[in-house]
Order: sequence, then structure tokens, then C-alpha cells
Amino acid sequence: MTEQTARQKAGELTREEVADYLRANPDFFIDQDELLRSLTLPHDSGRAISLVERQVHLFREQRDTLRRELVELVSIARHNDRLFEKSKRLLMQVIEARTLNDMAAAIDDSIRGDFGLDAASVLLFTDVELPEASQGALHVVSPSAARERLGSLLEGERAVCGQFRESEREFLFPDREEPIASVALVPLRHDELVGVFAVGSCQPGYFDQSMGSLFLSY
Repeated sequence: MTEQTARQKAGELTREEVADYLRANPDFFIDQDELLRSLTLPHDSGRAISLVERQVHLFREQRDTLRRELVELVSIARHNDRLFEKSKRLLMQVIEARTLNDMAAAIDDSIRGDFGLDAASVLLFTDVELPEASQGALHVVSPSAARERLGSLLEGERAVCGQFRESEREFLFPDREEPIASVALVPLRHDELVGVFAVGSCQPGYFDQSMGSLFLSY
């Protein structure tokens, strides 16, 4: 029994059958990109071979895709570096602030200047009278009023982003003449919730729930 006969009895295709099928179906490889990538086709003729050309084309497409992805990753990394530097500068300004009003002013200047956003607000939750009256971006509200107006927004441990309800936006930015449309809200905790830090944009879609909050939480 020849090897070819044994293959036929075992139900396996022979080389000739495969070749006949490919000759009868010359467009077989059109939608078989993964198969083409796995084929090894050595040739010594030096002339163009259609299947090899197809593989080269696929590899070039793959190379171009990887190149675009690499450029995008580098762009994101540079953007994150700039965000980190701005965040670090803001943190140093907050540490150096002598009063709560100085701290809120530094935050407001950085958010609107360095980050190019429309508003910043620091709300402290306390019923105790502070040594100095709140000014600018600093607002002091009672914990009960905060819970009533912000509700579930205060339940999480991390920053939340979104458009929020109009009443919530007005509570977070009480002195705004131009209404805020979307907000990033960061809880401020010292063992327990002591306030929130809010960043606002006049663009409705600037902050949304799908956004990451790494730098905000930092």
C-alpha cells in the first residue's frame, strides 16, 4: 500500500488534491489573512510570486498599523507627562499655602490657568466656624446640606465624572455666572469625608462617566 493510498483510506487530503483544489479556486486566499501569515514560502527564482506579494502586503499593513499605534502611545505618554508635571506643581502650591483661602486660590488659578478648565471649587463640610471667612473658590457648607444636595455623589471613594443634575452643579459652583455643564468631583477625606474638590467645564461632554480619574484621584 502506497503512502498516498494509506492517506486516502484515512480520509486525509493528498498534496495533489490540495493543489487541484487551489487551482480550481484561485481566490481561496483572499479572505485568509491569518493563514497567509502562517505560511512559509521559500523561493529562489527571484521573480514575483503572487502569494508572496500578498504576504508582503499584509506585513506592510501590519507594520503601518503598529507604527500608528506606537505614535499614539508616545503621544499619550507625553500628554500624561505634562499632566503629571502640572499636578506636581499644583500639589506643591497647595502644600505651601498658609491658609485655606490661599489653598483654594492656588487650586483655582492652576485649574483655570495650567489645565485650561472653566472653574474649580473646594467645598468643606463643617458646622464649625472657620478662623477666616471663605473667599473665591473656597466654600463652607454643613455636612447635612451637602448630603441633601449631593446625595450618592458622596458615597464613593474615588473621583466621579459626569454632567450631574443642574441642582448639584449649582451647589458645587455657587458663584458662577456662566453655567457649568460637566463636572469632575474628588472626595476629600481625612479618616472621614471632610469635603469635595470639584472641577467644572462649560462643555457638556468634557467630563463623562467613562473617563479615567487617575490624575484627579492623585
